[in-house]
Amino acid sequence: MPSPGRSAPSGAVPGPGPSADSRVSPAGKAQQPLQEQNRLGSLLGRGGFGSVWAATRISDRAPVAIKRVPLNRIQHWGKLPNGTSAPLEIVLLHKVSTGFPGVVQLLEWMELPSDIIITMERPEWCQDLQHFIRARGFLSEEVARELFRQVLEAVRHCTSCGVLHRDIKPENILVDLATGQAKLIDFGCGTYLQDTAYTRFAGTPSYSPPEWNNCGWYYGQPATIWSLGILLHQMVCGEHPFRRGHRISWDHQLSLPPRLSQECQDVIRWCLSIHDVDRPSVEDLFCHPWMQDIHLP
Repeated sequence: MPSPGRSAPSGAVPGPGPSADSRVSPAGKAQQPLQEQNRLGSLLGRGGFGSVWAATRISDRAPVAIKRVPLNRIQHWGKLPNGTSAPLEIVLLHKVSTGFPGVVQLLEWMELPSDIIITMERPEWCQDLQHFIRARGFLSEEVARELFRQVLEAVRHCTSCGVLHRDIKPENILVDLATGQAKLIDFGCGTYLQDTAYTRFAGTPSYSPPEWNNCGWYYGQPATIWSLGILLHQMVCGEHPFRRGHRISWDHQLSLPPRLSQECQDVIRWCLSIHDVDRPSVEDLFCHPWMQDIHLP
């Protein structure tokens, strides 16, 4: 594992296949500094991980997102298939960036003396799901169902690749306003999927499952389902079901608005079962009557 402060040559991953935006070509090894290949635009977000900027690739004017992460904030490293050491976020992105449209595509990355720079696809007209919901107050069940189905498909894809996202929330889902495509973004809290319990938490505390808060452990897939229950509640109700920082009691009662169909309420309550063994699997959710109302093209 490299020390965070060392200087290293640039690295790039093999191409993930065509992006959902046909103007964004597959990844290739960076032949020049990424900042010289792109025209930087507005700041999209900033947090403990670093910062993300909108940018335009100079060669073909394709919209991209550029994430800058200070090396001293990267805690976990892994290896790419070609043996290159890389931050775990990049290793995980490489595993899931296979042309699947529901996960943001990794285009290329570079290690600088003090930062990691990651270039990813960016739909030209997009909005994160948090802002998408806020602009509407809450989403109709029809709209929520279609977006929720896409997030479930992204989770199933990540699981099949052996990846656990660990930070599913509206801010980490990008909605392409032109096509309605939802994309799971930000694998900075992600890890390898394992069958045994996790004893370290990564993600957003208000989305952590009760078994973590009460027992200090969680299993990957039931914890994901818990966060999906919160996500669906936010979509159809416009707010988080639990007060920030509130410890959920073992006998909690979830109050849902009567305007919601019984099937939708059932999905939310099932996902938010206090005991992790009572929660559905992703496949259980796909088979639920509420999900069966999806209009297939």
